[in-house]
Amino acid sequence: MSRPAGVVEHLFRHSAGRIVATLARALGPERLDLAEEAVADALEQALRTWPQCGVPDNPQGWLFRAARNRAMDVVRRERTLRTLLPRLVELDGREDGRGTDDELVLMLLCCHPALPTVSQVALTLKTVGGLGVNEIAAALLTKPATVAQRLVRAKKWLRDSGKPLSLPGPDALESRVDSVLAVLYLLFNEGYDATTGEVAVRGELCGEAIRLGRLLLAEPKTDLPRVQALVALMLLQGSRLPARVDREGDLLLLDEQDRDRWDHAMIAEGTRLFERACTGPEMSAYHVEAAIALCHGTASPPDWRRIVGLYDDLLALRPSPVARLNRAIALSMVDGGLGSAIAELEAIEADLPDYTLLPAVLGALWLRAGDPARAAEHYRRALALPCSEPQRRFLARRLTACSTTP
Repeated sequence: MSRPAGVVEHLFRHSAGRIVATLARALGPERLDLAEEAVADALEQALRTWPQCGVPDNPQGWLFRAARNRAMDVVRRERTLRTLLPRLVELDGREDGRGTDDELVLMLLCCHPALPTVSQVALTLKTVGGLGVNEIAAALLTKPATVAQRLVRAKKWLRDSGKPLSLPGPDALESRVDSVLAVLYLLFNEGYDATTGEVAVRGELCGEAIRLGRLLLAEPKTDLPRVQALVALMLLQGSRLPARVDREGDLLLLDEQDRDRWDHAMIAEGTRLFERACTGPEMSAYHVEAAIALCHGTASPPDWRRIVGLYDDLLALRPSPVARLNRAIALSMVDGGLGSAIAELEAIEADLPDYTLLPAVLGALWLRAGDPARAAEHYRRALALPCSEPQRRFLARRLTACSTTP
């Protein structure tokens, strides 16, 4: 963080979305592109000037002022935008662009039901979460070109819709919150298990997802049991981040991790929040997933039969091939469940053709079943799919293990 490039990267992940939201509130959602471009220009300016001039005492404030000034320059030049100038001038009293209400409102607008769900997810991840097109494509298991097209169409809808940047009414809020939660969980998962790049985990993305979830908790209208459950789930899973990789940055499986390195304060906070989420009648998929996370965090070894039962509950609430995959992993840990788990995974291969984890898990299970040749076949398939460099090293080690297993 002491190097200029590191500070800029931190600001990009933790502050850019806030500043975009503040500028978009002033400019209007139809000028979201201008807000994003102004922040991007400010970040580029920081990368150019800070190595020579030094990092300012208040880098977030510097970035906000630079982005605001860039937006003002564009507005002054373009005659059709000059009516927006007074709104930008009103921001002059802000030191660092902090506007939590602005971020919350922008998240909810990006998740407007008039947009297709996949476009809501892509727009929120890009605008508020700060993910690039390739990262979003990896998180959504789709192609970058598809994501880029969805972003173009979503931003055109924002420009043409005339929707204000304000909290929606009570009737609209429920569905918007559900969309926001789906986006935040995707953002968290991309940090927890990075699908591309040189690192296995990206804690800043997990932290950003938790921070944005807390924005929902801070607003009484969105402090709902399922919101509490998701934030609890992210805290419980995020507590393991310090132990998920070794000193070389390579992945460690759950049973290989040093539990003393888990963040026990996060576990305590997540447990309290989960208990609060369970005080009413609502039972969401996030409640079930948080209960699974608690099973992993409170017992070693975990109660695998209970976890399989919880996955059955999850599939009843929100069926998905990924949930079936995770259930099969849990089933493989139950006495006598290995063969059934392999059969379950083979049954969903067509549903997850480009999901690296599926052939990787099949490789691990066939190796446990005493068939290293078949395990190697699945590990080769996994290595042919997109993955992060630590994942690639992990899979390569497992493939090598297949050749040394009698």
